[in-house]
Amino acid sequence: MSQQLDFTLGALLEHVAATYPDNDALVYPERGLRYSYRAFNEICRQVAKGLLRLGVKKGDHVSIWAYNVPEWVILQFATAKIGAVLVTVNTSYKSAELHYLLDQSDTSTLFLVGSFKDTDYVATLNEVVPELAAAEPGRLASARLPHLRRVVFIGDETPPGMSNFREILSLGEAAADTELAAVEATLDRHEVINMQYTSGTTGFPKGVMLTHFNVINNGFNIGECMKFTERDRLCIPVPFFHCFGCVLGVMASVTHGTTMVPVETFDPLRVLQTIEKERCTAVHGVPTMFIAELEHPDFASFDLSSLRTGIMAGSVCPIEVMKRAVKDMNLTEITSVYGQTESSPGITQTRTEDSIELRVSTVGRALPGAEVKIVDIETGAELPPGKQGELCARGYMVMRGYYKMPEETAKVIDTDGWLHTGDLAIMDENGYCKITGRIKQMIIRGGENIYPREIEEYLYTHPGISDVQVYGVPDRKYGEQVMAAVIVKKGTTLTEDDIRNYCRGRIANYKIPKYIKFVDTYPMTASGKIQKFKLREMAIKELGLGDDGEPV
Repeated sequence: MSQQLDFTLGALLEHVAATYPDNDALVYPERGLRYSYRAFNEICRQVAKGLLRLGVKKGDHVSIWAYNVPEWVILQFATAKIGAVLVTVNTSYKSAELHYLLDQSDTSTLFLVGSFKDTDYVATLNEVVPELAAAEPGRLASARLPHLRRVVFIGDETPPGMSNFREILSLGEAAADTELAAVEATLDRHEVINMQYTSGTTGFPKGVMLTHFNVINNGFNIGECMKFTERDRLCIPVPFFHCFGCVLGVMASVTHGTTMVPVETFDPLRVLQTIEKERCTAVHGVPTMFIAELEHPDFASFDLSSLRTGIMAGSVCPIEVMKRAVKDMNLTEITSVYGQTESSPGITQTRTEDSIELRVSTVGRALPGAEVKIVDIETGAELPPGKQGELCARGYMVMRGYYKMPEETAKVIDTDGWLHTGDLAIMDENGYCKITGRIKQMIIRGGENIYPREIEEYLYTHPGISDVQVYGVPDRKYGEQVMAAVIVKKGTTLTEDDIRNYCRGRIANYKIPKYIKFVDTYPMTASGKIQKFKLREMAIKELGLGDDGEPV
């Protein structure tokens, strides 16, 4: 039986701060910021009290739209200390996606930074909430988003209608500890404190509800599989809005007194500099990140001898990349994790002592406390080792459900508590799993899960498009790229650029189709179902791609 931690997030941090008070908790070398666990717990308490004074209550939904700034991690614990639900927003979102998330999640308070890459967050939010600029901070009344009352800016120049994060710190200083203690006394470890949006076969994103118990114990077991201790230092270049960042990164660290060393926005040079400067013992990343680090022209000049472990996950890990990470980055104990947001996210993981063959050819075996089985897609019967079927998981890590979507929840969690992942897998006699394909038509591009239906639903709003089918094609760098087969309405002329321009600024750049093909019909089954796999096969042939995305 695996060990289970029976804390809330707030109580966990109090416990770790008491156990390792002087250990580095959160380090941002470029900012000169270095919190010990004692100091980190204190600022989280201060922000929690400030949130209460601001009017945020237990159960309120608080969204954060930001890259890996220090305030992100502080809010992860501060919101949990008062039982508010932290809703994570993808940094690549544009206006349509932002409006959907804020509306569907019933967000009452939004924290945001000024911009990220090509997106001006303030301008985008003002497009979604035109009343904001003229509103009194904290008293927003939006016609389209009736729940949204407060917008808090993380940065120097506070835009009209918003409060500033610094004000929450000031409010927290003035608040009594008894106010926070009164709320903390009402919290339960099985209450929802985190919501992350993931799509599905039905197209629109669904809010995955995760509890204190889900994320603490998943993070703990992930850390155990990497043999984390209070002496480890984890470089975190993966985004916090994903479970990869906020659970496999933050929670795996905090449950072990490990030091977190985030990289604010991914840059291979910055990752290498951070590992060397802070003597990091572990680093996380999707395969494309590791490739960018390994292929950086200055790679050989960095001392990475402190490295030991970490996680390569997010999409299928190419064998050669894993081998190079072991050999050239000193990651002799690197692991791979398989999971999904609905499972907090880890289901299986390789272990540090596993052979390199197991680590490159499988996604490991069930995490402590998790059950895994492979079932026949047609009958649901459990299959013996070596047979391909759907991977199902059960245990402490399975989500509470999708927010306000009981029917969708029932489709993926059966009456016996098994989560149906939609992924095809084979398990060997020792419990090690290989992911062999997907039942769902999901595209994984550079670690980002892309659901064709979501893009299709958006493109259907184009007045010149009659029908559209979106699917993935192989790509050497990203694993997969997005392709769309479009039927144009009679009497209409469209170009590839017309379609891409229609997407720009409205859906995330990584979802915009790289390839667009105009067709008159789709390949169909006898019963009239469109055969996307045939569209994919045709595209691979026409584009001259191999199964690995290499030109042939």
